[in-house]
Parts: sequence; C-alpha cells; structure tokens
Amino acid sequence: MGQDYYSVLEITHSAGDTDIKKAYRKLALKFHPLKNKEPAAPHRFRQIAEAYDVLSDHRKKATYDKFGEEGLKGGIPSEFGGEDAWTGGYVFHGNPERTFREFFGGDNPFADFFTPEGREVNTGFGGLRGRGVKVQDPPVERDLYLSLEDLFFGCTKKIKITRRVMNEDGHTSSIRDKILSIDVHPGWSQGTKITFPKEGDQGPNIIPADIIFIVKEKPHPRFKRQGDDLIYTANIDLGRALTGCTVEINTLDERILNIPVNDIVHPKYSKVVPGEGMRLATDHNLKGDLIIQFDIRFPEHLTPHKKQLLRKALLA
Repeated sequence: MGQDYYSVLEITHSAGDTDIKKAYRKLALKFHPLKNKEPAAPHRFRQIAEAYDVLSDHRKKATYDKFGEEGLKGGIPSEFGGEDAWTGGYVFHGNPERTFREFFGGDNPFADFFTPEGREVNTGFGGLRGRGVKVQDPPVERDLYLSLEDLFFGCTKKIKITRRVMNEDGHTSSIRDKILSIDVHPGWSQGTKITFPKEGDQGPNIIPADIIFIVKEKPHPRFKRQGDDLIYTANIDLGRALTGCTVEINTLDERILNIPVNDIVHPKYSKVVPGEGMRLATDHNLKGDLIIQFDIRFPEHLTPHKKQLLRKALLA
C-alpha cells in the first residue's frame, strides 16, 4: 500500500488548503535538519515536502484522492481518467529544501525563524510569517547566434521559449510556449546582452528569473570582424604580390569593390579601405574600415630558365 500523505502531514482527509499549509509550516520547521538532529529527521523532512507538494496542488491532490499513490505515480489509464488522464505519472523533484524555500521565501529562510542555537524567533505577529518575501531566481542565459549580415543591417528575431506559468487558481501550474521578439540593431557586437525581465518559470512565492540572450557571431565565409572593422584575406600569387594587382571584394551589402594594390605585398602588408567595415552602433550612417590582408601563394616548382630570369630581375 502506498504512503498516506494526509498522515504524513498529520491531518484528516477533509483538510482544506489552509489546514494543509499550517500543517506543512509546523512540521517542516519541526523536522528541518538544521534544528532537528535526530537521524530520522532528513527522511521525515523529505516525506513532509513530498506530501505538501502533492496535497497543495489541486490536480495532484484530486488524482491522489481518487487513485492513491500508485495511480498518482504510475499514471492513470485513459478509461478511468478520460481526456484529462494523468498519463505521465507524478515524480517528486527530490529537493525538500526547494519546497521549504518556495514556501517561506529567502535564500536561507530557516535563518529567519531560528537563532544559530536553534531557538525559535518570536516575530511579534502571532508566530511564524508563513510565505514571506519573494526571491527572484537567478538569470537564465541563452546564446543568440547572428550572422554578420544580421549585425550589419539589423533584423528582428523571433525566439520561442517554453516556461512554467501559474494557472488562474494560483495553486497549479502548466507548461506553455511564448514568442519573444528581439530587434537586432545595426552594429551590435558579440557579447551584447538583451534582457527580458521576469520571463522565466513562475512558481509560488518566487519572482520569475530574467531571461538574457547573449549575442554570438556566426563564422562568415569572407570576413572576420575586429571591433567595427572587417578583415578580408585576399589570396594572390607571388607575381601579383611583387608587380601589383586589383583585389575584387563582394561586400556585405552586395556591392563589388575593386581595390588597386600598387605596393609590393610582403607577408606583413595590409591595405586599409576606410568606411567599408561594420556599421557603428552609435551612428548607423558611419562604418568602420575594411582591412585587406594577403595570403601569398609561392610557386611549387620553377624551371631553370625561370630561376635564371628571377635572379637577373631580383639580384641585379
């Protein structure tokens, strides 16, 4: 036979919401391991948390009252439960401290009611306060991968999140989807954070966490970003490096640039094209620079005749 959650909380089966909360408040404080040093206290504390988790939720309580612990945890056949059958089965989250914090509030709610010596604090309001100050969950951070084109022009991204929300009855919760809209501004850089306040999971006596999206740049086939500048690597052979060339570049906004290079291109040489980089976040009409670097291809083989010609040209 399954455990009797009503007996665990030392209440009758006719107990209402207020009775269930009072019972949990009393027993959780009595058997909390910080105060109760008996070996059985941690197990009893966990039992109390699980019983409260079930009986304080109207849907779980109704399922338990009708089918017992076996039906609650094992799932209800559809022929008994109908369309609303609890087919998934209930699993306790296993963290009695979490239940305690959510009920009383505070990162260390136990400290609000007892001195370090374990004596109960008199709050002056007829006993313990019950549900207390709400505590916000830590922020939830997610990466937002954007292309250089997204960051050059700006765009709007629609992100679907799944979160737990409280139902209208204030006791039960459900999983729902929500679409968040992010307006990406031209010039945003990697590491930019976009915060959606209090869009995290909802729960009793907690403030939902903020959801923070952090911009990450996708690799680009032609350019590498360096602040507000764009780096482009041109592949040229040794002859063009020594005698001059024109580099053709397809820009992010689909223009073709023909950049003449009349200098001798050595391994550390680079050419700067002003105003052809990324748009600036502070002024979208201004842009950084385009920096052209070079990868010089050396010949793998030279005939004796070509070597002789090179000696005459370079060593004269």
